Amino acid sequence: MKVTPRQSTTQASQRNARLQSAGPRTVHAEGEWDPAWLDAQYNNRARVPEHPAIFARWDEASALARSRLTCELDLPYGDSPPERLDVFPAAHPGSPVLVFIHGGWWRSLDKANHSFVAPAFVNAGAAVVVPNYALCPAVGIDTIALQMVRALVWTFRHAERFGGDPTRIVVAGHSAGGHLAAMMLCCDWRSQGADLPAQLLCGGVSVSGLHELDAVQHIPCVQPDLRLTPELVRRLSPSGFPAPSVPLEVAVGADESEEFLRQAHLIRRAWGPAAVPHVDEVVGTNHFSVLHALVDAEQPLYRRSLGLLGLD
Repeated sequence: MKVTPRQSTTQASQRNARLQSAGPRTVHAEGEWDPAWLDAQYNNRARVPEHPAIFARWDEASALARSRLTCELDLPYGDSPPERLDVFPAAHPGSPVLVFIHGGWWRSLDKANHSFVAPAFVNAGAAVVVPNYALCPAVGIDTIALQMVRALVWTFRHAERFGGDPTRIVVAGHSAGGHLAAMMLCCDWRSQGADLPAQLLCGGVSVSGLHELDAVQHIPCVQPDLRLTPELVRRLSPSGFPAPSVPLEVAVGADESEEFLRQAHLIRRAWGPAAVPHVDEVVGTNHFSVLHALVDAEQPLYRRSLGLLGLD
């Protein structure tokens, strides 16, 4: 099956019908993808020329969050230098915990760029944890996934120290972080420690997440750093995992590429509506600005995230 460009449309109903009717994709042989089309679909910095202004807004809001909220920065959750996280404690003991995983194609950005996520949830009654991870190409995505497992185990074991309830942890992520959040719902937690429950999480949120990686291994602008193989694609694509026992809320920018829209809808097809109850296409947002819906009290994504935390 050759993947070729498809004409875009501004009619949401037509777009959604096309996305819903498209079957799940399988791994294709090298050379059957159109590299230029893949770059156009997945290179979001090129698709969103105003992204520097959005990143600057994130940095400014994140610095403000760290200055106004109580926080503990750069706490180690593992042995390597990148294995550090920031904690924004809850105001009251026994509060739920949101763990937010940043995006950046597993190869860029930092937890410090994403402290802005914390105020909306701390003010609603949650604690917030924002971990860092090592970046590709220094490590592979499989290593990053294991680092996020360690970060969540650390959160479970230390939650009470910063006012959190270890039985009420929700993981959220954006873009590559959305991929990692979806993976975490399917982790075999008992294999990580006898003190851990079978399901450490009570839900997840994937904002513009990558839920299958078969196309990603053929994207010219990222594959040299990611170094994906067909075997890694199989092991690291959440859409190929059994549906988790807890829900994943999914959102995507309505102005994103057809491939990111497909990535959002395919996880619901793969896991079913019980595991993925909603796929929100956030009107008027691109791959970066859609993240603002996670912290906007007027947006369904924020309210549903509070619901996962038990704060609705």
